[in-house]
Amino acid sequence: MRPLTAVLVLALPWPALYGQTTSRIVSTSPSITETLYALGLGGRVVGVTSFCTYPPEAKSKPKVGTFLEPDYERILALKPDLVLVIRNPINVSGRLSDLGLRTADLDMDTVESVFASIAAIGRLTGTGSRAAALSASLKRDLDAVRAAGSKSGRTSVLFLVGRAPGTLQSMVGAGPGTFLDQLLRLAGGTNILAQSPIQYPKVSLETILASDPDVIIDMGDYAHGSGANEARRREELALWKAYGQLKAVRTGRVHAVTAAHFVVPGPRMNAAARDFLAFLHPEAARGGAR
Repeated sequence: MRPLTAVLVLALPWPALYGQTTSRIVSTSPSITETLYALGLGGRVVGVTSFCTYPPEAKSKPKVGTFLEPDYERILALKPDLVLVIRNPINVSGRLSDLGLRTADLDMDTVESVFASIAAIGRLTGTGSRAAALSASLKRDLDAVRAAGSKSGRTSVLFLVGRAPGTLQSMVGAGPGTFLDQLLRLAGGTNILAQSPIQYPKVSLETILASDPDVIIDMGDYAHGSGANEARRREELALWKAYGQLKAVRTGRVHAVTAAHFVVPGPRMNAAARDFLAFLHPEAARGGAR
C-alpha cells in the first residue's frame, strides 16, 4: 500500500502561491476539474483537458490537450494565473514553469490523497472553508458505506478497468494500492488481485476462472463512459455468458459499468463507493447507506 499522505509539489513557494489571486485556472485532469467545480470554482476555470466531461458545463471550456499530451501553446494563450497538474512522469509542471506559469502538482491516486488535494486546492484558491465542508461530507458518506458493508461477510470481487473491445482479452484489473481497491474494500469487498505486485495488472481469463470471484465489475472498453449505451452494455455482458462455470455469471452478478466516477478519483468517489456497496452487498445498500 502507498503511504497515506498525498504528494504535493509546488513550482513556487507556498506563501507566494497563497498571496496571489486565482481568477484564471487551467485544469489538466478530470479529477482536478471535478474538484474545482465541486468547490464552486467553475467560473474561474478557463481551460480543461479533452477528457473533462463532468460536470456538463466543463465540456464547453477551451481544451488544452490531454493529461500526457498537453497543448502548451494553448495553455499559454489562455493566460492562466494557476495551472493545476496531476503528478505525472513527463514533468508537465516543470515545462510549464519554464514558460513562466504558476503551477501546482497534485496526487489524487488514493482516497487519502484526494482529500489532501481537495484541501490544497482550497488553500490555493481561497476556498478553504468550502474544501473542508466538501471533505467532511464525503467522509460522512464513505463512513456510512463502510458501516453498511461491515455488517455483511466479505465478497470477492474483480474490477476490470479495461480490455480489448468486444472480447475478454487484454484485460487490465484494479490491483492493490489503487483508489478502486480502497473503495472496494471499504464497501465490504475482497479484491482477487490484492496480491498483485503492481497496481494495474494484466488479467487472464484463466486467472479469473481460477479465482472465481463472487462479483465481476467490468468497465470494458468504455473509457470515461465514451459512447456507452444499453445495447453495448448488453453486448458486453453477453461475452461473459459463455463462462457459466463462473459464480458471478451463474448468479447474475457481472456488472457492466460505464460511469466516469468509477475511474476519476475525486469528489464523486462517494457515488462510486455506494455503487460498489450495491454490487457487493445489495441488502446492506437497501438498508440505507446514503
